Amino acid sequence: MFSKLKTALSRLFGGRGGGESREPSAPPVEYAGYRIRPTPYRTDGRYQTAGIIEKDGPEGVKEHRFVRAETHESREDAIAFSISKGKQIIDERGDRVFA
Repeated sequence: MFSKLKTALSRLFGGRGGGESREPSAPPVEYAGYRIRPTPYRTDGRYQTAGIIEKDGPEGVKEHRFVRAETHESREDAIAFSISKGKQIIDERGDRVFA
């Protein structure tokens, strides 16, 4: 449990988590004026739901990182779910996600 939390926090704050995959990143997806970059990573043999929501503004790019508890057998499933979760976050919170 502690190692999963440590890995998640490390990824949120820019470190390289112990289970992070060195696979190429998935392409970003444009959605409602935002960019969703899925960033799933491998942990305990599965892929963790994770991503970055970005939005361009006059003061530069705003960024919100998210990691969720769901894990997936394949990287492709994790990417698809991370995009879906990113869209849900945008729909529910909009620009408040950057506050």
